Amino acid sequence: MINEIYDFSDKVEKLLTALKIKFIFELIIVFIIGVVCFKLIDMFDTHLKAKLSSGKNSPLTRFVPILSNIFKGLAVFFLLASFLQSHGYSMSSLIAGFGITGLAVGFAAQKTIANVFGTLGILSDHSYQLGDYISVNGHEGTVEEINMRSTKIRSMDNSVIILPNDIVSGTIIKNISAMKRRRIFETFGVTYDTNDEKLKRAVSILEEILASNSDIHKDFIVYVETLSASSIDIKVSAYTKTNVYAKYLKIKENVILDAVRRFREEGIDFAFPSTTVYIAKGE
Repeated sequence: MINEIYDFSDKVEKLLTALKIKFIFELIIVFIIGVVCFKLIDMFDTHLKAKLSSGKNSPLTRFVPILSNIFKGLAVFFLLASFLQSHGYSMSSLIAGFGITGLAVGFAAQKTIANVFGTLGILSDHSYQLGDYISVNGHEGTVEEINMRSTKIRSMDNSVIILPNDIVSGTIIKNISAMKRRRIFETFGVTYDTNDEKLKRAVSILEEILASNSDIHKDFIVYVETLSASSIDIKVSAYTKTNVYAKYLKIKENVILDAVRRFREEGIDFAFPSTTVYIAKGE
């Protein structure tokens, strides 16, 4: 009887030893697989960063670490789940718990997640970059910062406007800095008592001013547009060779000043809002 007890205890000891060795062996295998997965993810991280940095997608490199951490987290989860499953633990309750937790976190952080995806959309579409002058949702300014949550622009009055990226990505963005040229679209109104020769001369003067300006493209057009309430309107449509707003304003100013000076020299009068009253004489 005593011998049987000793044999049984010996078998139990051997079994426990075998199980312990098996457990340690499985842990080593899981660890090795995890290291390999992490190395592959790091290689992917490095390759993706190099590829994005070489082109216009360089701002997207800031998302690569986030993507790598997500992949590493998934690798750890699946390795841990597989290990526990092999030792008889039910994964359905664990996955359900993660699902409920993820749902709660998703609801709590939905605005943050929307901003992150908005940032990703802005950068992938090359909607704008640092230093660009943009117009978004009724706000205009120079882009000073693009982060994971928002875009900061400096307006003309020097105030800082912070726009959440989920709003920016879902609205119309006008990138004024992306314009290759800016348009001068001005109306010059002359009085109705301007004779035919002076009216034609007014058109010629404006054409001469635009043709002699080296900052303006030669595809301009000058034409008599309409007869308005108090003037004969001559329209100028021309494009500057610069898209810089300050330079554009100076070019436009020079065109207007030259037109005023030349019109005055030629005796051509600018019109202003006026009303003519006719009184009939009674018999």
